[in-house]
Amino acid sequence: MPISNKDKNTWAWVPSLYFTEGLPYVIIITVSVIMYKQLGINNTDIALYTSWLYLPWVLKPFWSPFVDIKSTKRNWFLTMQLLIAIVFLGVGFTIPTHNFFVVSLSLFWIASFASATNDIASDGYYLIALSEKKQSLFLGIRSTFYRLAMITGQGLIVIIAGFLEEYYGAPQKAWSYTMIITAIFMIILTVMNLLTTPKIEDQTTTDIKPLRFLDVLGTFFEKKNIGIALAFILVYRLGESQLVKMASPFLLDKTKEGGLALSTTEVGTIYGTFGVIALTIGGILGGVVISKHGLKKWMLPMILALNLPNLLYVLLAIWQPSSILFATLVVIIEQFGYGFGFAAYLMFLIYVADGVSKTSHYAIATGFMALGMMLPGMLSGFIQQTLGYTGFFIWVAIAAIPGIILTRYIQYPATYGKKEAN
Repeated sequence: MPISNKDKNTWAWVPSLYFTEGLPYVIIITVSVIMYKQLGINNTDIALYTSWLYLPWVLKPFWSPFVDIKSTKRNWFLTMQLLIAIVFLGVGFTIPTHNFFVVSLSLFWIASFASATNDIASDGYYLIALSEKKQSLFLGIRSTFYRLAMITGQGLIVIIAGFLEEYYGAPQKAWSYTMIITAIFMIILTVMNLLTTPKIEDQTTTDIKPLRFLDVLGTFFEKKNIGIALAFILVYRLGESQLVKMASPFLLDKTKEGGLALSTTEVGTIYGTFGVIALTIGGILGGVVISKHGLKKWMLPMILALNLPNLLYVLLAIWQPSSILFATLVVIIEQFGYGFGFAAYLMFLIYVADGVSKTSHYAIATGFMALGMMLPGMLSGFIQQTLGYTGFFIWVAIAAIPGIILTRYIQYPATYGKKEAN
């Protein structure tokens, strides 16, 4: 391994690499929901089929060791990024066709596996390409550019689609061009990563020991009180996992269908700018208070912060205000609460993964986290169409109860996550 290349061109490649990690995820998981809604797909099908796109992130821990079998992390993420660009291009050309829903979903399915693999390779590259000191230094940088990718996807990309919808008066043409533009942007990002990331690894084949991986998997499920911990991981976001699938359709649907009749551009502006900023501030504040007081003091307040703002959607569904201001305020409060509450969730995942094989165990824990988003999300569209938006948002609020109850039974050190005084 050419160690001399460590820490080389760090400011050039870390921002680009993590922006390229975040953008495909938000396009596949979030923007696809808005796209299909504007292309006339019903809420049941949107929720069911786009939730399946979480599956690669659920399964990611089980194939992540095999990224090391051949070639290098750099080759892996460059290949996956190019593949994602090609797939997005394919989605763009597919949208005007008769069978666009089935074909585009199949392409997004390929992109989701490529994106999850890109995550594995990019994170692995970060660990080997930077010294431990630089890894700590650039944690904030990588997080910031991942968030910027979220703003770009949920904001700029959606706003472009909304502008093109108004310009052409045809959602199919607008979203076709939007996905082609996204694909071109992905190609540019891939070229940037090709030019800026140094070659760290030798092109050698690594001998993976499957039995060792099974041992690591076994030790995860042998952890003390792992059953209650996994139950908590699965239900912590039981309400939020359903809300995230139906929030955008609710904002976009006509008032006669129970929605707020906002435009695509307005939804992109609300979620992609104000929403992501509130989410980021909430996450930062959550990390600060946990580091100051420890996880125990903040676990219950944070799960309440994540769930109670969802009640505001009940008021929106009943009132159906014509002004965008009220919807914006609700999204800001909900996203701030989500960011704040998610900090406790992430810290608990780190606690569950703690031990000798913490990297592999954390990957397994995040797989369960993705499963907790996928399964409820699949049913959310059916529940919404059965109950209507008002009944659905009431159900989302009720779905928070199991996680709140389990906060009394999970076990972890009271001061876990608290920063030690110097």
